Amino acid sequence: MADGPRVLHLITDPRARGAQNLARDLHAELLRRGTPSVLRALQPHPDAPSDHDAPVLGPSRHHPATLRALRAAARRADVVVAHGSSTLQACAVGLLGTGVPFVYVNIGDPRHWTASLSRRLRVGAFLHRAAAVSAISDGAREVLLERFRLPARRVRTIPNGRAADAYRPTADPAEQQAARARLGLPRQGPVVAWIGALAPEKRLDLALAALDRLPGVHLAIAGDGPLSGSFPPTERAHFLGRLADPGELYRAADALLLTSDSEGVPGVLIEAALAGLPAVATDVGWVGDVVLDGRTGALVRPGDPVALAEALGGVLAGDRAALGAAARAHALERFDLAVVTDSWQQLLRQVGAGR
Repeated sequence: MADGPRVLHLITDPRARGAQNLARDLHAELLRRGTPSVLRALQPHPDAPSDHDAPVLGPSRHHPATLRALRAAARRADVVVAHGSSTLQACAVGLLGTGVPFVYVNIGDPRHWTASLSRRLRVGAFLHRAAAVSAISDGAREVLLERFRLPARRVRTIPNGRAADAYRPTADPAEQQAARARLGLPRQGPVVAWIGALAPEKRLDLALAALDRLPGVHLAIAGDGPLSGSFPPTERAHFLGRLADPGELYRAADALLLTSDSEGVPGVLIEAALAGLPAVATDVGWVGDVVLDGRTGALVRPGDPVALAEALGGVLAGDRAALGAAARAHALERFDLAVVTDSWQQLLRQVGAGR
Protein backbone atom coordinates (compact mmCIF):
# COMPACT_ATOMS: atom_id res chain seq x y z
CA MET A 1 0.00 0.00 0.00
CA ALA A 2 2.80 2.41 -0.94
CA ASP A 3 0.30 4.95 -2.27
CA GLY A 4 -2.26 4.26 0.44
CA PRO A 5 -4.96 1.64 0.84
CA ARG A 6 -7.47 0.86 -1.91
CA VAL A 7 -10.56 2.91 -1.06
CA LEU A 8 -14.19 2.33 -2.00
CA HIS A 9 -16.36 5.41 -1.46
CA LEU A 10 -20.02 4.52 -1.04
CA ILE A 11 -22.83 7.06 -1.46
CA THR A 12 -26.59 6.57 -1.24
CA ASP A 13 -27.38 7.71 -4.80
CA PRO A 14 -25.70 9.72 -7.56
CA ARG A 15 -27.33 13.08 -6.79
CA ALA A 16 -25.22 16.18 -6.03
CA ARG A 17 -26.04 16.57 -2.33
CA GLY A 18 -23.95 17.25 0.77
CA ALA A 19 -22.65 13.74 1.53
CA GLN A 20 -22.26 12.91 -2.15
CA ASN A 21 -20.34 16.11 -2.88
CA LEU A 22 -17.84 15.46 -0.10
CA ALA A 23 -17.39 11.87 -1.33
CA ARG A 24 -16.74 13.04 -4.90
CA ASP A 25 -14.26 15.71 -3.84
CA LEU A 26 -12.37 13.36 -1.53
CA HIS A 27 -12.36 10.59 -4.16
CA ALA A 28 -10.94 12.97 -6.78
CA GLU A 29 -8.27 14.32 -4.45
CA LEU A 30 -7.15 10.85 -3.38
CA LEU A 31 -6.85 9.84 -7.03
CA ARG A 32 -4.82 12.97 -7.72
CA ARG A 33 -2.46 11.95 -4.93
CA GLY A 34 -2.04 8.44 -6.32
CA THR A 35 -4.29 6.58 -3.88
CA PRO A 36 -6.46 3.88 -5.53
CA SER A 37 -10.05 5.05 -5.13
CA VAL A 38 -13.43 4.19 -6.66
CA LEU A 39 -16.89 5.68 -6.17
CA ARG A 40 -20.14 3.68 -6.11
CA ALA A 41 -23.80 4.45 -5.31
CA LEU A 42 -26.20 2.10 -3.58
CA GLN A 43 -29.22 2.95 -5.70
CA PRO A 44 -30.36 5.11 -8.63
CA HIS A 45 -32.36 8.29 -8.22
CA PRO A 46 -34.61 10.03 -10.76
CA ASP A 47 -33.09 13.43 -9.95
CA ALA A 48 -29.51 12.29 -10.60
CA PRO A 49 -27.90 13.72 -13.75
CA SER A 50 -27.69 11.28 -16.65
CA ASP A 51 -23.91 11.76 -16.88
CA HIS A 52 -23.22 11.04 -13.21
CA ASP A 53 -19.92 9.49 -12.18
CA ALA A 54 -21.07 6.89 -9.62
CA PRO A 55 -21.99 3.42 -10.97
CA VAL A 56 -25.05 2.07 -9.16
CA LEU A 57 -24.84 -1.22 -7.27
CA GLY A 58 -28.50 -2.24 -7.18
CA PRO A 59 -32.18 -1.34 -7.39
CA SER A 60 -32.57 0.03 -3.84
CA ARG A 61 -30.49 0.85 -0.79
CA HIS A 62 -30.79 -2.45 1.07
CA HIS A 63 -31.98 -4.84 -1.63
CA PRO A 64 -30.22 -8.24 -1.48
CA ALA A 65 -28.78 -7.69 -4.96
CA THR A 66 -27.39 -4.32 -3.84
CA LEU A 67 -25.73 -5.84 -0.79
CA ARG A 68 -24.25 -8.67 -2.86
CA ALA A 69 -22.78 -6.14 -5.28
CA LEU A 70 -21.43 -4.13 -2.35
CA ARG A 71 -19.68 -7.22 -0.98
CA ALA A 72 -18.13 -7.95 -4.36
CA ALA A 73 -16.90 -4.36 -4.75
CA ALA A 74 -15.58 -4.27 -1.17
CA ARG A 75 -13.43 -7.36 -1.71
CA ARG A 76 -11.38 -5.31 -4.18
CA ALA A 77 -10.78 -2.60 -1.54
CA ASP A 78 -8.89 -2.28 1.72
CA VAL A 79 -11.28 0.27 3.25
CA VAL A 80 -14.86 1.29 2.51
CA VAL A 81 -15.88 4.86 3.32
CA ALA A 82 -19.63 5.13 3.93
CA HIS A 83 -20.98 8.60 3.15
CA GLY A 84 -24.54 9.17 4.42
CA SER A 85 -26.88 7.44 6.86
CA SER A 86 -28.24 4.92 4.33
CA THR A 87 -24.74 3.66 3.62
CA LEU A 88 -24.16 3.02 7.33
CA GLN A 89 -26.77 0.25 7.47
CA ALA A 90 -25.66 -1.15 4.11
CA CYS A 91 -22.06 -1.46 5.25
CA ALA A 92 -22.89 -2.72 8.75
CA VAL A 93 -24.99 -5.53 7.26
CA GLY A 94 -23.50 -6.08 3.82
CA LEU A 95 -19.85 -6.30 4.87
CA LEU A 96 -20.37 -8.87 7.62
CA GLY A 97 -17.91 -11.71 7.16
CA THR A 98 -15.85 -9.99 4.44
CA GLY A 99 -13.09 -8.78 6.74
CA VAL A 100 -13.20 -5.38 4.99
CA PRO A 101 -13.36 -2.49 7.49
CA PHE A 102 -15.50 0.57 6.90
CA VAL A 103 -15.34 4.18 8.05
CA TYR A 104 -18.62 6.03 8.50
CA VAL A 105 -18.74 9.74 7.67
CA ASN A 106 -21.25 11.57 9.84
CA ILE A 107 -22.05 14.89 8.20
CA GLY A 108 -25.39 15.76 9.82
CA ASP A 109 -26.58 16.34 13.38
CA PRO A 110 -27.19 12.93 15.03
CA ARG A 111 -29.60 14.55 17.47
CA HIS A 112 -31.90 15.34 14.55
CA TRP A 113 -31.83 12.05 12.62
CA THR A 114 -31.89 9.76 15.69
CA ALA A 115 -34.59 11.53 17.67
CA SER A 116 -36.53 8.38 18.58
CA LEU A 117 -35.18 5.76 20.99
CA SER A 118 -35.68 2.90 18.52
CA ARG A 119 -33.73 4.69 15.81
CA ARG A 120 -31.02 5.67 18.26
CA LEU A 121 -30.54 2.06 19.33
CA ARG A 122 -30.52 0.79 15.75
CA VAL A 123 -28.05 3.42 14.53
CA GLY A 124 -25.87 2.84 17.58
CA ALA A 125 -25.62 -0.86 16.78
CA PHE A 126 -24.57 -0.05 13.22
CA LEU A 127 -22.01 2.54 14.36
CA HIS A 128 -20.34 0.03 16.65
CA ARG A 129 -19.69 -2.11 13.55
CA ALA A 130 -17.58 0.66 11.98
CA ALA A 131 -13.81 0.53 12.28
CA ALA A 132 -13.86 4.30 12.66
CA VAL A 133 -16.32 7.18 12.56
CA SER A 134 -15.47 10.57 11.10
CA ALA A 135 -17.18 13.57 12.73
CA ILE A 136 -17.18 16.90 10.93
CA SER A 137 -16.85 18.93 14.14
CA ASP A 138 -15.55 18.52 17.67
CA GLY A 139 -19.11 19.22 18.79
CA ALA A 140 -20.43 16.43 16.60
CA ARG A 141 -17.77 14.10 17.97
CA GLU A 142 -18.89 14.77 21.53
CA VAL A 143 -22.51 14.04 20.57
CA LEU A 144 -21.52 10.76 18.92
CA LEU A 145 -19.48 9.67 21.93
CA GLU A 146 -22.20 10.53 24.43
CA ARG A 147 -25.24 9.43 22.43
CA PHE A 148 -23.91 6.10 21.18
CA ARG A 149 -21.16 5.29 23.73
CA LEU A 150 -18.58 4.79 21.02
CA PRO A 151 -14.93 4.20 21.99
CA ALA A 152 -13.16 7.57 21.86
CA ARG A 153 -10.23 6.15 19.88
CA ARG A 154 -12.55 5.24 17.00
CA VAL A 155 -14.16 8.68 16.51
CA ARG A 156 -12.03 11.21 14.64
CA THR A 157 -12.83 14.84 13.88
CA ILE A 158 -12.20 15.58 10.20
CA PRO A 159 -13.93 18.74 8.94
CA ASN A 160 -16.03 18.97 5.82
CA GLY A 161 -13.96 20.32 2.95
CA ARG A 162 -14.00 21.83 -0.51
CA ALA A 163 -11.30 22.47 -3.09
CA ALA A 164 -10.26 26.08 -2.74
CA ASP A 165 -9.30 26.33 -6.43
CA ALA A 166 -12.90 25.63 -7.44
CA TYR A 167 -14.25 28.68 -5.58
CA ARG A 168 -12.63 32.06 -5.91
CA PRO A 169 -13.80 35.56 -4.99
CA THR A 170 -15.41 37.65 -7.71
CA ALA A 171 -12.72 39.80 -9.26
CA ASP A 172 -14.74 42.98 -9.96
CA PRO A 173 -18.27 44.33 -10.52
CA ALA A 174 -18.09 43.52 -14.22
CA GLU A 175 -17.56 39.83 -13.47
CA GLN A 176 -20.48 39.88 -11.04
CA GLN A 177 -22.78 41.51 -13.59
CA ALA A 178 -21.73 39.02 -16.27
CA ALA A 179 -22.55 36.11 -13.94
CA ARG A 180 -25.94 37.66 -13.18
CA ALA A 181 -26.69 38.05 -16.85
CA ARG A 182 -25.89 34.38 -17.52
CA LEU A 183 -28.23 33.33 -14.71
CA GLY A 184 -31.00 35.74 -15.72
CA LEU A 185 -30.69 37.77 -12.50
CA PRO A 186 -31.05 41.55 -12.10
CA ARG A 187 -27.84 43.39 -12.85
CA GLN A 188 -28.42 46.04 -10.20
CA GLY A 189 -29.21 45.83 -6.50
CA PRO A 190 -28.34 43.23 -3.84
CA VAL A 191 -28.68 39.55 -4.76
CA VAL A 192 -28.69 36.93 -2.02
CA ALA A 193 -27.99 33.27 -2.83
CA TRP A 194 -29.97 30.41 -1.28
CA ILE A 195 -28.61 27.00 -2.30
CA GLY A 196 -29.92 23.65 -1.13
CA ALA A 197 -32.48 20.90 -1.46
CA LEU A 198 -36.07 22.10 -1.68
CA ALA A 199 -37.02 20.03 1.34
CA PRO A 200 -38.98 20.89 4.50
CA GLU A 201 -35.98 21.01 6.84
CA LYS A 202 -34.20 23.57 4.68
CA ARG A 203 -36.99 26.11 5.40
CA LEU A 204 -37.11 28.07 2.17
CA ASP A 205 -40.36 29.53 3.53
CA LEU A 206 -38.29 31.44 6.12
CA ALA A 207 -36.02 32.82 3.42
CA LEU A 208 -39.02 34.05 1.42
CA ALA A 209 -40.59 35.56 4.56
CA ALA A 210 -37.33 37.39 5.31
CA LEU A 211 -37.18 38.61 1.70
CA ASP A 212 -40.59 40.25 2.12
CA ARG A 213 -39.05 42.45 4.82
CA LEU A 214 -36.13 43.60 2.64
CA PRO A 215 -37.37 45.84 -0.20
CA GLY A 216 -35.09 45.94 -3.21
CA VAL A 217 -33.27 42.71 -2.34
CA HIS A 218 -33.45 39.74 -4.72
CA LEU A 219 -33.22 36.08 -3.68
CA ALA A 220 -31.65 33.60 -6.12
CA ILE A 221 -32.74 30.05 -5.23
CA ALA A 222 -30.74 27.12 -6.58
CA GLY A 223 -31.79 23.53 -5.97
CA ASP A 224 -34.52 20.96 -6.45
CA GLY A 225 -36.32 18.45 -4.29
CA PRO A 226 -39.71 17.34 -2.98
CA LEU A 227 -41.00 20.90 -2.58
CA SER A 228 -40.15 21.97 -6.12
CA GLY A 229 -43.07 23.96 -7.50
CA SER A 230 -44.51 24.67 -4.05
CA PHE A 231 -43.18 28.24 -4.00
CA PRO A 232 -44.19 30.35 -7.00
CA PRO A 233 -41.55 32.73 -8.35
CA THR A 234 -42.07 36.42 -7.70
CA GLU A 235 -40.50 39.60 -8.97
CA ARG A 236 -37.73 39.25 -6.36
CA ALA A 237 -37.56 35.45 -5.85
CA HIS A 238 -35.76 33.76 -8.73
CA PHE A 239 -35.83 29.95 -8.98
CA LEU A 240 -32.82 28.68 -10.91
CA GLY A 241 -33.24 24.92 -10.45
CA ARG A 242 -30.21 22.73 -9.82
CA LEU A 243 -27.00 24.37 -11.02
CA ALA A 244 -24.21 22.29 -12.51
CA ASP A 245 -21.79 24.96 -11.27
CA PRO A 246 -22.86 26.73 -8.05
CA GLY A 247 -19.75 28.88 -8.38
CA GLU A 248 -21.61 30.92 -10.99
CA LEU A 249 -24.17 31.94 -8.37
CA TYR A 250 -21.49 32.77 -5.81
CA ARG A 251 -19.94 35.09 -8.40
CA ALA A 252 -23.31 36.74 -8.95
CA ALA A 253 -24.33 37.16 -5.30
CA ASP A 254 -23.56 39.60 -2.52
CA ALA A 255 -24.27 37.21 0.36
CA LEU A 256 -25.48 33.70 1.14
CA LEU A 257 -28.55 32.85 3.21
CA LEU A 258 -29.03 29.52 5.00
CA THR A 259 -32.34 28.96 6.84
CA SER A 260 -32.28 25.27 7.84
CA ASP A 261 -33.79 23.73 10.96
CA SER A 262 -31.01 21.11 11.05
CA GLU A 263 -27.50 20.97 9.60
CA GLY A 264 -24.07 19.57 10.31
CA VAL A 265 -21.35 21.70 8.73
CA PRO A 266 -22.90 22.56 5.35
CA GLY A 267 -20.66 22.42 2.33
CA VAL A 268 -22.55 25.34 0.79
CA LEU A 269 -21.30 27.61 3.60
CA ILE A 270 -17.72 26.49 2.97
CA GLU A 271 -18.07 27.07 -0.78
CA ALA A 272 -19.52 30.54 -0.25
CA ALA A 273 -16.78 31.43 2.24
CA LEU A 274 -14.07 30.30 -0.18
CA ALA A 275 -15.77 32.47 -2.81
CA GLY A 276 -15.50 35.44 -0.46
CA LEU A 277 -19.19 35.75 0.38
CA PRO A 278 -20.46 36.64 3.86
CA ALA A 279 -23.26 34.42 5.12
CA VAL A 280 -26.33 34.77 7.29
CA ALA A 281 -27.35 31.41 8.74
CA THR A 282 -29.51 29.81 11.37
CA ASP A 283 -27.45 28.73 14.36
CA VAL A 284 -28.10 24.98 14.13
CA GLY A 285 -25.81 21.96 14.28
CA TRP A 286 -22.23 23.17 13.85
CA VAL A 287 -22.91 25.99 11.40
CA GLY A 288 -20.95 28.22 13.77
CA ASP A 289 -17.76 26.37 12.83
CA VAL A 290 -17.97 28.13 9.45
CA VAL A 291 -19.95 31.31 10.10
CA LEU A 292 -18.19 33.34 12.79
CA ASP A 293 -20.87 35.70 14.08
CA GLY A 294 -19.90 39.31 13.45
CA ARG A 295 -16.63 38.34 11.74
CA THR A 296 -17.61 36.42 8.58
CA GLY A 297 -21.38 36.95 8.66
CA ALA A 298 -24.20 36.53 11.14
CA LEU A 299 -25.90 33.72 13.07
CA VAL A 300 -29.56 33.89 14.14
CA ARG A 301 -31.87 31.59 16.05
CA PRO A 302 -33.75 29.12 13.85
CA GLY A 303 -37.35 29.67 12.78
CA ASP A 304 -37.35 33.48 13.02
CA PRO A 305 -37.81 35.34 9.71
CA VAL A 306 -37.68 38.74 11.43
CA ALA A 307 -34.27 38.01 12.91
CA LEU A 308 -33.08 36.66 9.56
CA ALA A 309 -34.20 39.82 7.78
CA GLU A 310 -32.52 42.06 10.35
CA ALA A 311 -29.25 40.14 10.18
CA LEU A 312 -29.26 39.97 6.39
CA GLY A 313 -30.04 43.66 6.10
CA GLY A 314 -27.13 44.43 8.41
CA VAL A 315 -24.71 42.32 6.40
CA LEU A 316 -25.81 43.83 3.09
CA ALA A 317 -25.49 47.36 4.47
CA GLY A 318 -22.12 46.68 6.13
CA ASP A 319 -18.59 46.09 4.89
CA ARG A 320 -19.26 43.00 2.77
CA ALA A 321 -15.74 42.98 1.38
CA ALA A 322 -14.19 42.72 4.84
CA LEU A 323 -16.64 40.04 5.95
CA GLY A 324 -16.02 38.07 2.75
CA ALA A 325 -12.24 38.31 3.06
CA ALA A 326 -12.42 37.05 6.65
CA ALA A 327 -14.72 34.22 5.57
CA ARG A 328 -12.28 33.09 2.88
CA ALA A 329 -9.27 33.26 5.20
CA HIS A 330 -11.08 31.16 7.81
CA ALA A 331 -12.22 28.61 5.21
CA LEU A 332 -8.74 28.28 3.71
CA GLU A 333 -7.25 27.58 7.13
CA ARG A 334 -9.79 24.97 8.23
CA PHE A 335 -11.85 23.63 5.32
CA ASP A 336 -9.55 23.55 2.28
CA LEU A 337 -9.78 20.08 0.76
CA ALA A 338 -5.99 19.75 0.68
CA VAL A 339 -5.84 20.09 4.47
CA VAL A 340 -8.84 17.83 5.01
CA THR A 341 -7.45 15.10 2.75
CA ASP A 342 -4.22 14.99 4.74
CA SER A 343 -6.27 13.94 7.77
CA TRP A 344 -8.24 11.44 5.70
CA GLN A 345 -5.11 9.79 4.35
CA GLN A 346 -3.79 9.31 7.87
CA LEU A 347 -7.05 7.71 9.02
CA LEU A 348 -7.37 5.49 5.95
CA ARG A 349 -3.84 4.19 6.34
CA GLN A 350 -4.51 3.34 9.98
CA VAL A 351 -7.75 1.52 9.20
CA GLY A 352 -6.42 -0.12 6.04
CA ALA A 353 -3.32 -1.45 7.80
CA GLY A 354 -5.53 -3.92 9.64
CA ARG A 355 -6.85 -5.22 6.34
